[in-house]
Formats: sequence, C-alpha cells, structure tokens
Amino acid sequence: MDNKAIAGILYETADLLEIDGQDSFRVRSYRNAAQAIEALPQQVANLIEEPKKLLEIPGIGKGMVANLQHLFKEGTVEVHAELLKKYRPSMLELLKIQGLGPKTIALIWSAYQVSDLDGVEKLAREGKIRTLPRMGEKHEQKLLKAIEDYRRIGGRFLLDVAEELAGKLVEHLLAAPGVEKVTPAGSLRRGRETVGDLDILVTGKACAQAEARQEMVEHLLRFPGLMEVIAQGENKISFRQRNGMQVDVRLLPPESFGAAMQYFTGSKAHNIALRQRALKMGYTLSEYSLADLETERPVAGKSEEEIYSKLKLDLIPPELRENLGEIEAAANHELPELLVLADIRGDVHMHTVETDGRNTIEEMAEAARDRGYQYMAITDHSKNLAFANGLTDERALAHIERIRAAEKKMKGIRIFAGIEVDILTDGALDLSDSVLEQMDIVIASVHSQFNQDRDTMTERLLKAVANPNTSVIGHPTGRLLLRRDAYPFDLDKVLVAAAKHKVAMELNAYPDRLDLCDVHLRMAKQHGVKIVINTDSHHTSHMEKLHYGVTQARRAWLTKDDVLNTLPPQRFAKAMKHGW
Repeated sequence: MDNKAIAGILYETADLLEIDGQDSFRVRSYRNAAQAIEALPQQVANLIEEPKKLLEIPGIGKGMVANLQHLFKEGTVEVHAELLKKYRPSMLELLKIQGLGPKTIALIWSAYQVSDLDGVEKLAREGKIRTLPRMGEKHEQKLLKAIEDYRRIGGRFLLDVAEELAGKLVEHLLAAPGVEKVTPAGSLRRGRETVGDLDILVTGKACAQAEARQEMVEHLLRFPGLMEVIAQGENKISFRQRNGMQVDVRLLPPESFGAAMQYFTGSKAHNIALRQRALKMGYTLSEYSLADLETERPVAGKSEEEIYSKLKLDLIPPELRENLGEIEAAANHELPELLVLADIRGDVHMHTVETDGRNTIEEMAEAARDRGYQYMAITDHSKNLAFANGLTDERALAHIERIRAAEKKMKGIRIFAGIEVDILTDGALDLSDSVLEQMDIVIASVHSQFNQDRDTMTERLLKAVANPNTSVIGHPTGRLLLRRDAYPFDLDKVLVAAAKHKVAMELNAYPDRLDLCDVHLRMAKQHGVKIVINTDSHHTSHMEKLHYGVTQARRAWLTKDDVLNTLPPQRFAKAMKHGW
C-alpha cells in the first residue's frame, strides 16, 4: 500500500467523521495526517515497523500511528471501516452537492437511511426533504437544482485549478531523466473557461528508449495526489488525481511533437476542418505527422508552425481554434493581432480592508506597481452589500480622500478613486449621485435578486447603463462557473444601450466568473462596446488572475483597441467619463 492509497483512506475517514458529527479536532487530525503522508518523500510502508520515525512526521501522533499499523496488519482503519458500514461509500458523493453539508446529510440518513445521490433526489421530488427539521420547500427546490447542476457539470474544473495541476505536472516531469519538453494541450491550452480532463505531452530521450521510458513512468507515478492509474500503455499513461480530474500523459518522439500538439490541442471542429484542407492539398494530417497522401512520407510534424505553414496558413493561436472562421482568416493573412497580457496598463476593480478586502490601499497599490501597471483603481463596495461592510455616502467620501492621499504618497503609479456600486432591484444605484460624481470610475454591479424575470432584469440593467455616473457594468451576467447560472436578460438590448451611453462592459478575470464569456465578448465587439478587464481583487495575490481574462479576450478575437485598460492613464480616465 503506497502513500497515496493511505492518504485516500484518511481523507475519506475525515469526511465520514464529519458526517457522523464527530469532534472537529478529530476530523482535522485525519485530514492533517493525510496531507502529511501524501507529501512524504519516503513510503510509510518502509517506516511502519519504526513508530518513532512515524512520530517525527508533522501531523502524526500516537493514535494515528496505531491506525496506520492496524491498516498494514488488517488492511483497514477501524473507524473508516465502521463508518463505511454505517453510511455506505455513496455517502461521500453527497458532500459534492452545493447545500448538502455533513449535518444535512446526517439528517437525511437519520430520517430515511438514504445515502446515495439518486435516493436523495427521489426524496426531494417526493417532497420528503421539506418535512425535515430546518428544511422547507425552498430548500428542497434549491437542492434539486444543485443536483441537476452537479449532474450537468460533474467532472468539470475551473481554469485555475487545471492550470495549477498542469504546472506542477510539468515541473515534476521535467525532473525525470531524459525528458526534454513537457506541454499541456487540450482545452486548457485553448483557454476554455472550464476543463474536463488534462492532456500532457512529453518528448525527449525518455520517450524513445525503453529503459529511460520505464524510469520516467515510475517517476510520473510518484506524482503527489495521484490516486488511481486508469490505463498504462507504451505511449500513454492515464490516471486520476485526488480532486477527480483525469490526466492523460502522452509520450512522443521529437519528430511527431508538433503534430501531436496540434492534434491534442483541438478543438475537434478545428481539427476536422484542418484535415479536410490537408486532403484537398494532397496531404493527410494525423497526430503523428502531416504526410503526403500518396507516398505517406511525412512532410511536417516537429512543430505546429511547419504544419500550418505547409498548409499555407498563418500560425493560428490556440485560443482561436474553434472553427469559427480562423482557418479562412489564416489563409488570407487576416488573423487579428490578439491582445496580450503586456498590453494591460492597469487593473481597476479592487477591494480593500475598508469593505471585504484583505489589504490596505497602499498594499494594493504597491502590488499593482510591482506588476508594472501604470495605474489601478480602488473600488470598494457600496452600502447595499451590508455583509461586505459596504460604504455609505459619508464613508465613501472619506474613502475618496484616503485614496487621494495614498496617491500623493505613492510614486510610479496612479491610483484612481472608484466604487463598485450596487444596482438595486429597480435599476437605481445605491449611492447618491453627488457622491458618485466625485469618483474617477463607477462600476455598477448586480449582487442580489438574481431571480427577476428576463424583462425586469433587462430594464434594471438598462436603467443602470443610462445613469450618467456609470462607467462600467461589473460581471454583467452574474454567473459563477460550476455554481450559478447567469441571470436572464436581453444582452443585445443592454449592449445597444451601452454603446449609446459609452458605458464599458467588464470582463471579470477571476476564474470562477470569467464574465463576460468569449461569446458575449464577441457580441460586445460587434456592437462597438469597449471592454475593461479586471481581477476583482480582494487580496494582492488575486492580481495574478488577470491573465485568465486576457485568455478569454483572445478567444473572442479581441485586440488592444477593444480593451480600455490598455490606454495610458489620462486617456483611460477620460474613457471612464464616457470619453471613448
């Protein structure tokens, strides 16, 4: 039994103890032990006869040593086996449903002895959940919606989760002897807003020599968090990580690396169109090479550049490979010069300790300056967001003064005074016009009453757009990826109004929003509406998320001319007062 398997049992034990209502300290002790063992360089199996060495591991106490010894002797952790017998393994899946915490799951079990997703859904449809203590019809309907969402999005992961895992895998694989190049492909490379599984391509001597390949594979299988090997062949290893994500690692000879990059990056529709073009030109395109159709002799394959060039195409950026006109544009040398991260001159949606942020004005400004920005904006919440300690008129005015004072002290960056003001249910903004007029930037956002009907929500947004103080509509659709759908409204109408009033739309770059999405960004461009890409940072570390927004902008074919915060400070300030 290796460390990953041991950690998995301990993680499951912690989850089951939480469902069982056990002491939080006990629950945490199992999670801490699991994390410690998962990160341990040596195998616990080699230390099991030396309890003193086990006790030297942070997070492992005498009780946990006894559990580990029992596991190696009997094949089980006693409490884990007891709780599985009591609750059944399917209980663990219920924890993944939004709104189903350990106490609620325990309540359902106590009343109905149901421990699986289908069973809970059946109870809810029969109206039996609402009869439980602290429940009701509204909670029951939310639960049904959460189960529906889980079934629809199950197995999808946010972009930052996939990117972080890919980064760690690349680093891990590059440490193996004989590995020369490691590159993520698939939907992650194309910048899709969520990712299903991860494709990792590897090349080098380790892919060509049997002994080196075996050494590399053994190194790969020691990757932290690897829970289950799904398949293992000569050129492909598939496994599942603890978080449920499937990873496919493909071993490639150098002469096929470019062809594989093109093929496994996708999309499927782009690849089909590209293969059809190749056939018309007398070639056949596969994951191995671009080859002459008659002789089958490879004519390109080492790099993507030579494949696209041989097909008389400009190199198409991965973000555009969705068969939405990019092949025609590449053939006619009409691909746009897409936005790049270096084009962004400022991040203008940030929160501080004055509301629900974690850093001061000065700390946020220093972090922005360190990233090379010429300007940034402090846009704390307004009073309607009471749980975030939103600003009243009086506090907002005082906050403007603090921002102005901080700007005078700071060198090398301009600090705009702004606000993220709430759009109330009737479309009014929740601070006085006399206060909003003094702001350099006003981001108007919906934070409540998402259940309004389409027409009402449309009118609500139109009124906010028409307010002369509104600079930007923040996270315009209100969606939270994998958690909450966009609220219904007529985006076309809102974009027409935004173009008329010269109100920009935000592309909120935080990975759980990415709002507007690429499709809506293209609509905005068609209507002549400008975009502002922001991170909505509540901590200095959040500013690094901006590149996710840039990726979505690239997927929408946006250039720096479409994005207002590529402008220098004075021109940006003018744009925030409808001067774009």
